[in-house]
Amino acid sequence: MATKKKKESKSKKTATKSSAKKNEKAAVKKKPPAKKGEKATGSKKKVLKKSTAGAKKTRKTSLRKKKSPTKTPRSTVKKATLKTKEKPTSKTKKSTHSVPSLSIVIPIYNEEGIVSASIADLCEKLKNEPDFDRSFEIILSENGSTDNTIPIVEEIMKSNPHVRLISVGEPNYGLAMRKGILLARADLVICDEIDLCDVDFYIRAIEEIEKNGFDLVVGSKALDTSRDKRPLYRKAATFTLNSMLRVFLGFKGTDTHGLKALRKSRLLEVVDRCVVEKDLFASEFVIRTSRMGFRSKEIPVTIAEKRPPSINLINRVPGVLKNLGQLFWVIRVKHR
Repeated sequence: MATKKKKESKSKKTATKSSAKKNEKAAVKKKPPAKKGEKATGSKKKVLKKSTAGAKKTRKTSLRKKKSPTKTPRSTVKKATLKTKEKPTSKTKKSTHSVPSLSIVIPIYNEEGIVSASIADLCEKLKNEPDFDRSFEIILSENGSTDNTIPIVEEIMKSNPHVRLISVGEPNYGLAMRKGILLARADLVICDEIDLCDVDFYIRAIEEIEKNGFDLVVGSKALDTSRDKRPLYRKAATFTLNSMLRVFLGFKGTDTHGLKALRKSRLLEVVDRCVVEKDLFASEFVIRTSRMGFRSKEIPVTIAEKRPPSINLINRVPGVLKNLGQLFWVIRVKHR
């Protein structure tokens, strides 16, 4: 009997233990929601962390948007640029009109005595000439002046927007002429002398180029209808040089020095082919133009120099003979 009572008490204890465990599990499952003051546990902690992290990110992005400037999309930028191209501003219009329709190239060397008056007179004639209605620039191509020519020209440029100054740094007429042609902004170029500045030649030569299709027009002092008012020794020097050019280089014209008008786009290759500079560059240029098949024409001019030559003719003879021999070798012997 005692053993039975012991067994019954043991079974009751185990039953009470198991029922207690079940009650504890149920209590864990049915825990009440956490109150406001209590800390969240488990999955609720994770939710809170995510929400706080999201809030921080939104704050950061809002701050960045405030700091960074607004960017316009590329499509709107392209449309804006297209609109500006279709409707040019006043600045773009000014830049197109700044390109002249005529460039006047004048080599100068030690011309302090006449350069100011000559340029003022030339500009006045061009502005008042009824048959001359075009924009122009005057390129003064200085070559090795030792007087006050450069400072005087720089002073002229301050009040005259038509004038440009370039310098080759040595006494070299041909190089000054070549550089002036190459730097001319207009396609139509006049090669003039500071003591001539013949506006009547400009008008007639431009007409021959634009209406009759010539590439080069030469103002010949030696034509029968020309009026050469230079001293006799100057006329004799021109005759002698032209005769030598005919004999040694096969020149068929009457004059190579002095006034010229040319179409730059057509004759740039002629300029590039020239091999001599100094005194005979102009002669080689005229001779090569006809030899290379371009159209050229001589027209009469009236020549009256304002001052004696800046370089003594006798001092020029050795350089002329040297250049003539070089041209004979290149043109007549090597056929270049």
